[in-house]
Amino acid sequence: MKFAKLFYFGSLLVFLATLGCGGRQSRVEHGNQNQILHYGNGTEPQDLDPQIVTGVPEHHIIIALLEGLVMPHPKTLEPQPGVAETWKVSDDLKTYTFNLRKDAKWSNGDTLNAHDFVKSYQRMLTPTLAAEYSYMLHVMENAEDFNTGKIKDFSQVGVKALDDHTLQIQLNSPTPYFLSLLSHYSWFPVHLPTIEKHGAIYERGNRWTRPENYVGNGPFTLAQWKRNQVIVVKKSPTYWDANTVRLNEIHFYAIESDDTEERAFRSGQMHITQTVPLTKIEVYKKDNPHLIRIDPDLGTYYYRFNTRKAPLDDRRVRRALAMAIDRDSIVKNVTRGGQIPAHNFTPPETAGYTSDANVPYDIAGAKKLLAEAGYPDGKGLPPVEILFNTSEAHRTIAEAIQQMWNKELNVNARLVNQEWKVYLDSQQHGNYQISRAGWKGDYPDPNTFLDMWLTDGANNQTGWSNPEYDRLIQEAGRTADRDKRFDLFRKAEAILIDELPMLPIYFYTRVYLIHPSVQGWYPNILDNHPYKHVHLESPGK
Repeated sequence: MKFAKLFYFGSLLVFLATLGCGGRQSRVEHGNQNQILHYGNGTEPQDLDPQIVTGVPEHHIIIALLEGLVMPHPKTLEPQPGVAETWKVSDDLKTYTFNLRKDAKWSNGDTLNAHDFVKSYQRMLTPTLAAEYSYMLHVMENAEDFNTGKIKDFSQVGVKALDDHTLQIQLNSPTPYFLSLLSHYSWFPVHLPTIEKHGAIYERGNRWTRPENYVGNGPFTLAQWKRNQVIVVKKSPTYWDANTVRLNEIHFYAIESDDTEERAFRSGQMHITQTVPLTKIEVYKKDNPHLIRIDPDLGTYYYRFNTRKAPLDDRRVRRALAMAIDRDSIVKNVTRGGQIPAHNFTPPETAGYTSDANVPYDIAGAKKLLAEAGYPDGKGLPPVEILFNTSEAHRTIAEAIQQMWNKELNVNARLVNQEWKVYLDSQQHGNYQISRAGWKGDYPDPNTFLDMWLTDGANNQTGWSNPEYDRLIQEAGRTADRDKRFDLFRKAEAILIDELPMLPIYFYTRVYLIHPSVQGWYPNILDNHPYKHVHLESPGK
């Protein structure tokens, strides 16, 4: 999932109205009494249609509104029953048969059935929807061929409703991470009658995600959406496991500044923040260690190179820029949250996989490559642009890299910031040279990091293509043996790191502030927290 960390001005006005109101009950105090969680979500979401979006901020809200066949355990992330009460797997590990709960309902009272999943997956894979995450469903038999238009008959795709409460999915080959994959929102069902009522089913721009129209099947319903300010969800009375849900509401805030968000937390207006200002991390670690969390996080902070635009169409230029970055200095002096320098793309020990590939910090080698490309000492190389979505942290990192390139290679870089939706559009349409990006694993397997770089992959967005890389990733997808599969991944990642359509910078940690009243919020590598297991207790209770 694309990681944003972006804030908006609208919420600044909301919080200024509440900060410093001495004597009044704070939002956190009121929330603790009434089970209302106040959550800093970092950005105004692109949309709340699970088949359109690709980001982490959207994920945080969608998992409150919708539920898939399985859901992750709040501590271990092991797949647990969701809409599917039980399931069976065939001996060849290619056929999954799910028995759906008969008490599963949509928020409008309709019964949720197996046909809803079939129709949802058909929508997700229909080419006109142009779903960026459609490739997540390509593990199903013939799903990719339908998605790319090679076949027109959806009945040939490996999903069918055996009856109203039995869903069968046929895979191309054994997929060891398949059940974990089902926890991702790209596999969640959508209510087709509602979508059809408010626009074209297989096209973007449908109005079904507005609060007055939204029909979901999750533990919460969409109650309010104030653009650039707050999204409010309320406990759903129709959810099959409503008795487990203890929160009554969750308020997701979009705040422009991480400094403003931190002040909101400090003044009792926020239970959980999306981040911590870089200058405040050490302060909290020293003075209030019980309020700051630094959790492991399966993700990579990196820059995309647009390989369709000169001079970044030259591998030597890309490698020179990558080799001139002092990643140790960035994580030690800039981010300061326990991040790990990234010299490859897949985080180490991802489900037991670690890459052998390495981008060295080598100034002499970088200068040599730049000279070989026709730019000795940077002469003749036009300024390059670094695009990032608005955030103090992204700007600070970009400024550090800008200085490194200028000092070591005599390369000038201009910084360009855009708000989240514009930034996403620029990346999707190739309107950038170098673009800040973050990728959080969608499931605990190296494939979630490596299949995104396939030719014309929806989340590739660099223009880069390598047939041998594609072949290795596709072969890994057909390989059941773990060691052989990982060997294929290592060969593929070696190609990726040699050609560098992207520039890895560091591996994430999740750095945030959390109020002691928040219970059931456990650290895990996917930063996935099913809200049905979260509740609030006043400190000291």
